[in-house]
Amino acid sequence: MYLYNSASHKKEKFVPNHPDIVKMYTCGPTVYHFAHIGNLRSYIMEDVLEKFLRYDGYNVKRVMNITDVGHLTSDADTGEDKMLKGARREHKTVLEIAQYYTDAFFDDCRKLNIKRPDVVEPATHCIDEYIQIISKLMDTGYAYAEGGNIYFDTSKLERYYIFNEQNEEDLAVGVREGVEEDTNKRNKNDFVLWFTKSKFEDQALKWDSPWGVGYPGWHIECTGISIKHLGEHLDIHCGGIDNAFPHHTNEIAQSESYLGHPWCHYWVHVLHLNTATGKMSKSKGEFLTVSLLEQKGYDPLAYRLFCLQSHYRKSLVFSWENLDNAAGTYQKLIAKIASLKPDGQEPLDEAAEAALRERVNKALGNDLNTSLAITALYDVLKYQTNDRTKLALLGEFDTVLGLDLLKKAAAERERNAKAAPAGGEYAIVSESGEQDEAVEALIRARYEAKKARDFAKADELRAELKSQGVELTDVPGGAKWKRV
Repeated sequence: MYLYNSASHKKEKFVPNHPDIVKMYTCGPTVYHFAHIGNLRSYIMEDVLEKFLRYDGYNVKRVMNITDVGHLTSDADTGEDKMLKGARREHKTVLEIAQYYTDAFFDDCRKLNIKRPDVVEPATHCIDEYIQIISKLMDTGYAYAEGGNIYFDTSKLERYYIFNEQNEEDLAVGVREGVEEDTNKRNKNDFVLWFTKSKFEDQALKWDSPWGVGYPGWHIECTGISIKHLGEHLDIHCGGIDNAFPHHTNEIAQSESYLGHPWCHYWVHVLHLNTATGKMSKSKGEFLTVSLLEQKGYDPLAYRLFCLQSHYRKSLVFSWENLDNAAGTYQKLIAKIASLKPDGQEPLDEAAEAALRERVNKALGNDLNTSLAITALYDVLKYQTNDRTKLALLGEFDTVLGLDLLKKAAAERERNAKAAPAGGEYAIVSESGEQDEAVEALIRARYEAKKARDFAKADELRAELKSQGVELTDVPGGAKWKRV
């Protein structure tokens, strides 16, 4: 498998630190509001990465943090805590807000078939780990106290900027006009490891520390949680591109200074979901959620397919028209699969399995090319082999793609069976799920002509359908059609 590594700025062959396990860390949500679908694009793609690693034979341990303290309204360590802001907005405690939006986040993940990581750790559960790390950084001269806070000293590093191929807009995420400069910092890139009572005294959650009562900065939590659950060597660290700077840059700085050796080899960043007005963001006050998609009648898995149709390292433009196209594609794909016979007794076609597996492995093994993997689903449907083999392969590939293909197709078959004609009724079924009243009228007129034994008229109507690109197949009790 080859992955693009944001730290080296190139595709690299994936080789884990230990052959028996892949240690994977995902930056989780700050649970002060609902996740928007732009956030969830990152989690969808990270989910595909984890599932493909498992499909490819790796044992994976994946850890995700839940940020319930320490993330300020500016990613540049300024402003108030996002959790406190959310609690004020909804007149609840910080912990009530955290639990409510954590539950909402994982409910969205369930709807999108995003697997829950093996370990999910709230930031507030690891205060002792942060204090231990910060204490060592103080002892070794990588951190200093100033103005009641503890800062990481970036001047001690040989190299601070790791992901410097990113454009200026991406690197400046979180920087806002009117932000008050923190005069306690010795260097502009220094960042807070621990806030004490001397700052943000209205902070809801505080703990005792060697430096006074206070709370951790945002960046230290991922270092503490990762080392706690995955040890000193991490294989893959994931997140949205907006995490690359300053968050992931600061994670590397503090982690490697604490450990004294390289920490994480592969850095995987998912690019933004954009709208016509720019990057989707909660700070703008308007953002799209999974619940809103459902209210508008969309299956959340149509949005998952929408994401999979694009490469994760390309910005993806959201519009309702684009989502409609993905929803239509999803419906037609399910209908095609539903037309396969699920109870066939033919032997599995091993040659077909090998050839089609190679296509999927080649696509996903080349830096998660999910668009080509979706194309491979159609290759399965068109392949000259039996339905049993096709269904087995579609189910196998869907363990990675997560589109519920066989489950949705079974439900479609059940609906079609219930709609089957009784007592001489005539049923017309579109194999793609498409609705076209004009086509159905011609098919029904042909049926009436055949009933009247006007076979010349029936043939004329069949020819008319063929001229419109419609292929018609007579079945017991009706007919099915598709465009060719």
